[in-house]
Amino acid sequence: MTYNVLLHGATGETGREILDGLIEDGSFTIAALVRPQSVEKPATKALEKRSVKILVGDLANQTVDEIAALLDGYETVISAVAAGAQLDQLKLVDAAAKAGTKRFVPCGFTTISPPGGVMSLLRGDKEQVHERIWYHHLPYTIIDTGYWYQISFPRLPSGKVDYAMLGDHNTFVGNGDAPNLLIDKRDIGRLTARIIKDTRTLNKRVFLHAEVLTQDDIWAIIQGKSGEKVETKHASHDELVAKMHAARANLEANPSDTMARVAVWTAEYDVSKYVQRDNTPENARYLGYLDTKELYPDFRPITFTAFIDELLADKARKLYQDQFEFLHK
Repeated sequence: MTYNVLLHGATGETGREILDGLIEDGSFTIAALVRPQSVEKPATKALEKRSVKILVGDLANQTVDEIAALLDGYETVISAVAAGAQLDQLKLVDAAAKAGTKRFVPCGFTTISPPGGVMSLLRGDKEQVHERIWYHHLPYTIIDTGYWYQISFPRLPSGKVDYAMLGDHNTFVGNGDAPNLLIDKRDIGRLTARIIKDTRTLNKRVFLHAEVLTQDDIWAIIQGKSGEKVETKHASHDELVAKMHAARANLEANPSDTMARVAVWTAEYDVSKYVQRDNTPENARYLGYLDTKELYPDFRPITFTAFIDELLADKARKLYQDQFEFLHK
C-alpha cells in the first residue's frame, strides 16, 4: 500500500530526518510544501532529485481555501517547522480540516513536558496548535522525542569533538543523576514512518526514544571511549532556575531579540530536564503517551555508544551547518 504524505519543513533539521525515514520506508508518495522564496534554493532542488513533488504555498499570504486546495489528496500532513514558527501552523491546521486530511502531525518532536509547565515558551506555542486541531476535530498524531544525542555530549579537552558541537554541554547539573530520554535524530524519521501507518496511534500522543541516560552515564561513556577526562563545570538546580528567570526577563524587555528567545528555550529545556525531571518514560506515560518501544519492539535504534563511536571517528554531522533554520525559517 502506498500512502500520500505532504511534509512541511522538509529541508529543516527535523524535516530532513523525517524525509529520509519516509523515503527509506518506501511506502510513501511524498510532496513538500515550500514557500515561494525557497523554490530556487539548492535544498529545494535537491528534494526534486529525490522524487519529492514540490508544492508552492505561502501560509503568510494565501487564504485557507488556497492552502486547502494544495493539501487535497494527501491523507497525512506532517509539519516540521522551525522552533520560532510554531504559530504559522494555525492556518495549516485550518486548511487541513477543510481539505479533509486523515491525519495531521503537528510540529512536536520535542522533549516530554506537561502543558503549562516550565517550557512555557516553546511548548506553549505548540499547545496552541494542538488546541486548534481539537477545535476542528481534525484527526492527529502528536509525536515527541527524546533529547538528541547530537546535542547531548560534552566537549573533550583535546578538542576532538569540537567539529560536531553546537553549544556548551559541559555543565554538570546537581549530582548529574537526572534521567533523560535520548535518541539519535536519524531515528526520528524511521519511527515517524511507522507511526503514521499505524491505526493505533491515531488521535494519540506518541513518544520515541532509544535510551534513558543521566549526565553521569554520558560522561562515563565518552570518557571511557575517548580516554579523556571531561573538563566539567557545575551548576545547582537553583542556579538553573535563576538563569531561566533572567532569560525570560531579558526576552520580555527585548521581545524582538531572536537570541534572547533562543536563550529562554535553552534555559527552559535545562530546567525541565534536570530540575523538573520531565523528560522520562514514566512522565510520558503519565501524560498519556504511547511508547514506540512497546509499539515496535522489533525496531533497533542507534545506541548512544554507537553514536559516540561515530563522533570520535569524525563521522558525525554538526547540526544547522547549512543555516540557522530554527531562527530564520
